[in-house]
Amino acid sequence: MPAERKPRNQNLTVPNALSVLRILIVPFFAWYFLKGKLTAAVSLLALSGLSDLFDGVIARKFNQVTELGKMLDPFADKLTQGVVAMCLAIKFPVICPVLLLFIAKEFAMLCCAVILLKEKKRPCSAKWYGKVATVMFYLSVGVIVVMDGFFHVRTWVFSIVANVLLILTAVMMIYSAIHYFQIFREIFHSDDEKYELDLPDEIRAKTVREKVRRKK
Repeated sequence: MPAERKPRNQNLTVPNALSVLRILIVPFFAWYFLKGKLTAAVSLLALSGLSDLFDGVIARKFNQVTELGKMLDPFADKLTQGVVAMCLAIKFPVICPVLLLFIAKEFAMLCCAVILLKEKKRPCSAKWYGKVATVMFYLSVGVIVVMDGFFHVRTWVFSIVANVLLILTAVMMIYSAIHYFQIFREIFHSDDEKYELDLPDEIRAKTVREKVRRKK
């Protein structure tokens, strides 16, 4: 008789684990950064950035894309960006305008996602322009921290470099926000079944039963 394995939760994937890892890194980054332990803080931020880079690749290559993952990934991104931005704003007031823009953008996107979920519709997954905005954010943060925290560059060079990077990041954030809002409108007004989503059912996750033959 063939043996039947226990149901496997489809949400137990490497990409989802990497997203959870990024969420867990956030408080440790904040603690090290605010304590002035920049090497540890930057190392954790680099680890977070690398996990963000690879989770999508792994999900697509090994067919581990899940609806939960599509929500965990951007949540981990936004949580990381928000905490990093607030930590930087404490030490570098120059980042405050971008922080305010970030808060406004993410609050608007959160409201849109909540509206779609209440309508039992699927919020859109991360797009390339959102990922580019994230990469630019990490790059800007990294350069500012390295120039000020490690090399103590506080001349006009620092101001120019920091402002240019932050302005470019802000422009990319606005660009991605506009496109995400267009997608939100399309999903909200669409009757296409591909946008349907029952979140409680999805979190419980469908299970896959795999049958294996016993070795003779």
